[in-house]
Amino acid sequence: MVWNKQAECMSKEEKEKLQLERLQQTVKLAYNNVSFYKEKFDEAGITPEDIKTLKDIEKIPFTTKDDLRAAYPFGLFAVPYEEIVEIHASSGTSGKPTVTGYTKEDLDIWSECIARGLGMVGVEKEYILQNAFGYGLFTGGFGIHHGAQKFGAITVPISAGNTKRQLETMKDFQSDVITCTPSYAMYLGESLENSDINLEDINLKIGIHGAEMWTEEMRHKIEDTLNIKAYNIYGLTEIMGPGVAQECVEQNGMHIQDDHFYPEIINPKTGETLPAGQKGELVLTTLTKTGIPILRFRTKDLTSLIIEQCACGRTSVRMSRITGRSDDMLKIRGVMVFPSQIEKALLKIKGASPNYLIKVTRPD
Repeated sequence: MVWNKQAECMSKEEKEKLQLERLQQTVKLAYNNVSFYKEKFDEAGITPEDIKTLKDIEKIPFTTKDDLRAAYPFGLFAVPYEEIVEIHASSGTSGKPTVTGYTKEDLDIWSECIARGLGMVGVEKEYILQNAFGYGLFTGGFGIHHGAQKFGAITVPISAGNTKRQLETMKDFQSDVITCTPSYAMYLGESLENSDINLEDINLKIGIHGAEMWTEEMRHKIEDTLNIKAYNIYGLTEIMGPGVAQECVEQNGMHIQDDHFYPEIINPKTGETLPAGQKGELVLTTLTKTGIPILRFRTKDLTSLIIEQCACGRTSVRMSRITGRSDDMLKIRGVMVFPSQIEKALLKIKGASPNYLIKVTRPD
């Protein structure tokens, strides 16, 4: 099901025209209303009028997580406080949390992006969606919740944890869809095998998983233990939350909602923009967010862009599965190693879990 055919199947020419219009509007909003961005532009010697083409986005300085922390809590708001209707924040485990505020229009767009993703994976309006993402300041629970309601699915806001109740709810409510982190989906599958509930007692068809990196090997384990098709969803608090990108039924890359978020891939060391197909660091710019517009945010996530049209018929650019983070890479005897590569090897061992500690020792 294509939720919004006009937006999701737009021609390249129409898309680029829309992206440029929205980019120019967002740049003006940020420059005129957020002192952080005005200072950045002034230091770089540019003004909003210098953004005449999509290529000109490369003139704009990057925004980093440290920039967002320095602006904590409300230093990047581009609208008066009374226009903000909801606030979310990151966990802040490595410093000050990053805060994002949403206007009513921002929430409508977020819900639209989630609704598109539900349609991509075959969710029907009468389906029961068991939302086991955490609710609260974390964006996962409420993001899925708002979008599922817009889509018209029956939403069960069970939140994370209480595994026994999760399994009982799956059985009693005959839930069709489970949304949660991939590691929790694996745990649900393992717990199901050790419970008095049989796989035949539940009705799950679809799993939508994100908020952490996972591998194809994890996907296969989840699909086998829960007897579902498992799909990857991507997002981050700094940009919006879940729904920035999601897989369709083809399971061949995540469709970026690129009428709302403009993607780039850069060399993480030099900042140079890389062509489609080359792996590098994902950089995202919001095109329609008014509460906190974000320009060229360095996500630290390593991926590549797929510009060939998907077999599903959607024309949006896709991103490949995240393979690691630019700040997680290990160099061992001259070889670059990512934790995901170690996880991939571990999960080939029967009974191994995706939870592990990597310890690199070096001779004195």
